[in-house]
Amino acid sequence: MIARPDGVQADRPGRQRVGMRDVRAIRDAAGMFMQLDFKYGGGHGHKALRHYFRHEVLPLLDVSYSEKVGTALFGAAAEVSQLLAWTAYDTGNHRLAHRYLSSTLRLTQVIDDRMFGARILGNLSHQANYLGNHAQAIQLARAAVEGAKGRATPRAMSNYWAMEARALSNAGEKAGAARAMNEAERHFEQADSADDPTWLSYFDEAELTGEFCHCFRDLRMRRKAVEQAQRAVDSTDPAYARTLGFCRMVLAQSQLINGDLEASVTTASLAVDGGDSLQSSRFQRYVTDFQAEVSTHAAHPAVVAFNEKVSEALARLDDDE
Repeated sequence: MIARPDGVQADRPGRQRVGMRDVRAIRDAAGMFMQLDFKYGGGHGHKALRHYFRHEVLPLLDVSYSEKVGTALFGAAAEVSQLLAWTAYDTGNHRLAHRYLSSTLRLTQVIDDRMFGARILGNLSHQANYLGNHAQAIQLARAAVEGAKGRATPRAMSNYWAMEARALSNAGEKAGAARAMNEAERHFEQADSADDPTWLSYFDEAELTGEFCHCFRDLRMRRKAVEQAQRAVDSTDPAYARTLGFCRMVLAQSQLINGDLEASVTTASLAVDGGDSLQSSRFQRYVTDFQAEVSTHAAHPAVVAFNEKVSEALARLDDDE
C-alpha cells in the first residue's frame, strides 16, 4: 500500500531552480499552519493553506532541482498536503480530506518515505474510525504499523500503534486494543526527540495519554477512562486548545459513565468555554454527542444551563463567520 513508484525526476528543464531555502520556507509555513490548526481548529486556516499549497508549493514540483533537493521538496510538499487534508477533516469535509490524504500518500511514494506514508495511513484510519468504519480503520492502522517497521522512529511507531488501539477500542476488541496500547507505550518509552522529524513534535506523552483515554472510554473501562482523561487534561499544553477540548469532553463522558452527572457537566462546560474560538466540526461533535448522552437528564438544572451555554457558543461562532 505504500510501495515505491517512480522516484523524483530531477533537473527538469526550466528557468526556475528550487533550492533548500525553498524547502525550509515550505516546512516553516507547514509548522505555522499546524500551530494555527491546533489552537483554532481546521476551519481557521484551511482556505489560506489551500491557496498556499496550490500557488506556492505545487508549482515548484514542476521546475528544476537536484535529486537531493527534489526529495526534500516532495517531503515538504507532503507535509503541507497532509495538513490540508487534516484541516478539511476537522471542518467536516470528509470527501475532500480523503482525496487530499490519497494524494499525499502518492507524494510519499515518490520519495519512498515510508514513515510519513504510514502517518497518512494512520490519518486515514483516524478518519475511518471517526466515521464509524471500524473494520477499515483497523485495517488501515495495521497497514501503517506494518509498512513503517524498520523505517520509522520509535515515536512514530508509538503513534501508529495508538491509531490501531483507537480503532480496536471503538470496535469493542478489548484484548487487541490492550496489546496495541502496550506496544504504543513500549515504543514511546524508546523515543528520542533528536531522531524525530519536526512534523512529529506534537506527539508527546500528553498526546499519547489523550489517545489512550479515548480507548478506555470506548471500552467502557470506567475507572481507567476517568484516570487517563484527567491525566490528559492536566498534561496537555493549552496551546493545543483543540486537543485539550477533546480530552475534557472525553473526561466529561467518562465521568458520566461513572454516574457523576454534575461533575461531567461541569467538565463539559469548561471544555466549551475553552473551545469557544475553535472552528472545528470534530469538537462540535464531541459536544453534541455529550448533549445526546445527558438528554435523559434534560430537566436537570445543570444540563439546562449547559445546553444554553452551547447554544450561545454556537451563535457566537456563526456571528464570527
